[in-house]
Amino acid sequence: MSADAASPPPASSSLPAKAASAPLPGKPPAEPGFIPRAGEVLEFSADVAKVNNVATLRLEVGGTTALRGKDVWHLQASAHTQNPLRMVFALDDQFDSYSDAGSFVSMQYEMRLNERGQKVDSIQRMSTTAKEPAPPGASIARVLPGTRDPLGFMQYLRSVDWSKTAEVRSPVYDGRKLYEVRAERTGAAQVNVVAGDFSTNTIEIRVFENGAEMKDAHFMLYLTKDLSRTPVLLEAVLPFATAHVELVKCTE
Repeated sequence: MSADAASPPPASSSLPAKAASAPLPGKPPAEPGFIPRAGEVLEFSADVAKVNNVATLRLEVGGTTALRGKDVWHLQASAHTQNPLRMVFALDDQFDSYSDAGSFVSMQYEMRLNERGQKVDSIQRMSTTAKEPAPPGASIARVLPGTRDPLGFMQYLRSVDWSKTAEVRSPVYDGRKLYEVRAERTGAAQVNVVAGDFSTNTIEIRVFENGAEMKDAHFMLYLTKDLSRTPVLLEAVLPFATAHVELVKCTE
């Protein structure tokens, strides 16, 4: 989930550093009325460095709730390493996003990390001014207007009508740093994964930090062409390896 390996800030009133030099987002395309399906669960299997099924990923859409007077979606992701990788790198992480019900802009982002026995809990409330007090047990993350977290950004990409939109840009805060992320439709592909055969749009995702593209954080996302725009495959170039994450099961 994160493009940076540094430890997140503790759950306190301290402020993460502001990425003031990150570009402001452009005007987003009109939302085509996409609504996540409450109760949707997407289960993925990850191959890393050509080793099969080294990790599992689960994305879940919870219901809507109210936060700071706004309707938000509760989005959740969990990741777990599997043997043989787990024998050398045990990982059990959970991420929770509370994203605006219309724009998927992040309101609050939570990380519960358990990696090699080291546990980190972080609850961060998003703010463009950092003037409001942090709620108990949380910290304030100062971000740019329109900032999304990784889970909200995924739903935002699903909301885009890629037959009419060539590219979108958004600030994305991964719990540690603020990036500019650009997603561009590059074509179409027929994809075969464990969950089935799918006709997809191919979306290239590039990550920028302080205006410079990160060469070790590059993604290709495959979204189905139907109205659900389900992510069925993600190919990622990461600092430590390449990853192939494919959909195994979808339930609602």
